[in-house]
Amino acid sequence: MTNDRKRSTVTRMTSAAVIGLMALGLAACGTSGSGTSPGADPGPGAGGVEGVDDGTSLTLWTRAPMEQQAKLLVDAYNASHENQVDLTIVPNDDYVAKVGAAAGSGGLPDLFAADIVYVPNWVEQGLFQDLTGRIDELPFKDEINAGHLEAGTYDDAAHVLPFVLDISVLFYNKDLYEQAGLDPEAPPTTLREMAEHAKAVDALGGDVDGTFFGGNCGGCLVFTWFPSVWAAGDEVMANDGTESLLASETAQEVYDIYADLVASDAVGAGTRDETGATWVAPFQEGKVGVMPYPATLLATTDESVDVGVAPIPGPDGGASTFVGGDGIGISKDSESSDQAWHFLSWMMSEDAQVEVLAKNGDVTSRADLADNEYSSQDPRVVTINEVASQGRTPVARNFQQAFNAPTSPWLTLIRNAVFEGGTTVPEDNDEITAVLQQ
Repeated sequence: MTNDRKRSTVTRMTSAAVIGLMALGLAACGTSGSGTSPGADPGPGAGGVEGVDDGTSLTLWTRAPMEQQAKLLVDAYNASHENQVDLTIVPNDDYVAKVGAAAGSGGLPDLFAADIVYVPNWVEQGLFQDLTGRIDELPFKDEINAGHLEAGTYDDAAHVLPFVLDISVLFYNKDLYEQAGLDPEAPPTTLREMAEHAKAVDALGGDVDGTFFGGNCGGCLVFTWFPSVWAAGDEVMANDGTESLLASETAQEVYDIYADLVASDAVGAGTRDETGATWVAPFQEGKVGVMPYPATLLATTDESVDVGVAPIPGPDGGASTFVGGDGIGISKDSESSDQAWHFLSWMMSEDAQVEVLAKNGDVTSRADLADNEYSSQDPRVVTINEVASQGRTPVARNFQQAFNAPTSPWLTLIRNAVFEGGTTVPEDNDEITAVLQQ
């Protein structure tokens, strides 16, 4: 890690969905550099949003996993404003290369979102404009998800806002639970119990499997397995993000539980080679009993499966979650920063956070809006919001290379520990540390 990095890489407890916080009083404030521009709105304190709304055409890129939420936000914005946003959805596996090529040629869109684990590197490379002054003027700044703001802060300058928060939770198929003789209203409260439930469902036979996971998808595994370590009260990295702690007793218990599921043939076919492109498909098809899952897919999955939701537990209990998803900022190449900020400011407004995202069953990016008329209507969304307050967003400069890359040492550790029955976890963990320290 460079010595001049001012932002802390401590794994943060998120404030995104702490229930019951009182909304801050909205004091009037001006806009950032555009308060007198033609078409400028009067600012949040006066009932509007900051920036310029003058009919400018803006471009926005996002990766495919955020497609549903991105379309909802863009459609709502375009329907109610003069500015118009042209949304481009990019396949997840192509996104990093597309952004890299565009950055090198000066062809980035006005706005682009990024998986939160990519944000620190892209911020340090200068791909996003500095939004510090604009964000500081938001009267609800202290209510914005801290983990996402932290990931986008470099040299004390903030560059991104939360785009869509994605919370990892357990999804279980209530119909399969009932068929397996399990109580569909009693989800597992420990990881060991989750494994027992998976085996019970798997015993139904046919094309039904107990569980499934992206065995060759580093990002899927950090998103769904790190919470089991946190739930037990342990850490996955040192405070400065330069040392892996994934050879701990708790971490090895997590690997052992999943290794036993593999050995028991309670995981779906293709688990070992699943790279993430289709890792949620077997559950959506009604063929899997229980598995850690992205909360953003509740509305979609609920169309085909009677979904139960529970927190991700540790081996012997507890609960936690990976507060992931995407951050979004104004690119270095945008020549319409005031208009782009208008979209971002609106995106953080109550209209967007509650009437677009919460209405869709998503977690809001502002803690003061987490308890709203929509979240209270579905007990599963209440569960998601509650566990979000126990979640974390890990930040490390070389997170991508250490964990998410197809050749990451994290994937090597998982292959050896879960699929090969090896005893090389300490050595593999040291390799992760070596990458984090590059």
